[in-house]
Amino acid sequence: MHKFVLFSLVLISLASCNKTNKDKYYPASSSNFQYKGRIEKLSDSTITLIGSASNVHFAVEGDSCQLFFSGVNQSDYISLELNSKYVGRFNIKNSPIQIGLKDSLNDIKVYKATEASTGDIFFNGVKAEKISKAIPKTRKKIEFIGNSITCGMGADMDSIDCGSENWFDQHNSYLAYGPRIARILDVDFELSCVSGMGMYRNWNDEDQPVMPDVYDFKNLSDDGERRAKPEHSPDIISVALGTNDLSKGDGIKERSEFNHKKFERNYIKFLNHLHKIYPQAKFTLLTSPMVDPESKEGKKLLESLRSIKSKLNDELSIEIFEFKLMTPEGCDYHPSSQDHKILAQQLVPFFKNILSSKS
Repeated sequence: MHKFVLFSLVLISLASCNKTNKDKYYPASSSNFQYKGRIEKLSDSTITLIGSASNVHFAVEGDSCQLFFSGVNQSDYISLELNSKYVGRFNIKNSPIQIGLKDSLNDIKVYKATEASTGDIFFNGVKAEKISKAIPKTRKKIEFIGNSITCGMGADMDSIDCGSENWFDQHNSYLAYGPRIARILDVDFELSCVSGMGMYRNWNDEDQPVMPDVYDFKNLSDDGERRAKPEHSPDIISVALGTNDLSKGDGIKERSEFNHKKFERNYIKFLNHLHKIYPQAKFTLLTSPMVDPESKEGKKLLESLRSIKSKLNDELSIEIFEFKLMTPEGCDYHPSSQDHKILAQQLVPFFKNILSSKS
């Protein structure tokens, strides 16, 4: 019930939105909009939200506004934050999305809820009485690199149950552990994640691009455009990969045993590459909450991470975090929104300590 109550407070009728002729249309190219994450500026004044939780931030005056979107996949989703409070997830097929406002000046953030592989979401603009630039904050930044868990796949079942038409219908990057940690610690964040992806092999293949192959591309695919270095470099780079490398896949396709040498070799090469881009960043290597730490696979993963750290400790600042085993309650054996809250609670003290460390 709470979700529908929230929606009823936020969604307003078109008639209400049109009760004033003071509203003005502000295209996405307006300097009042601030963008973060993996985005692209198109020639027609449209901004593409590419990566998970890529976002637009602005301030708005008036009693309502309309948000205009389109997309490669018309059944795609954005998540909305109003005055630092989560409002909900919206399907862009309902664009323009009408928002009711109470305060004289409102702070709005719109996040891509899905991931790069689901297709681009195009932010076209906002219609409102007045739009202004939100007051920027100088904050530290964490980049979270990972797989479907980091993307928030299968986490949000509030409006659509598991087993629906689209595999990404329950995606909600805003509710994933990384953004939750960032909000608690008051830091900026970025997600670089792809569902099913690993460090040297993926969930059900051993011959397709893996994270080290795609990281440098805007769309996290090796056939896209290379990404320029972000203006705001991360202070911490968190890597959570290994779940898919250790996976048995679908159980049908032939799959070799986990090769810890390949895993470690690719991991070390990837960390060195990231270090060249962001020489001041500290690194955190996370185990997997989906892998029992007492199992053969769990022990192999931890041993590999410790080996990687020992080999790079003289050059890179590296810390390892060991998750507790979780029985996930989201879709397709993925963490639910509540599960992500638990993961974030485990990780907050760990990241807080690293952020406060001077070394």
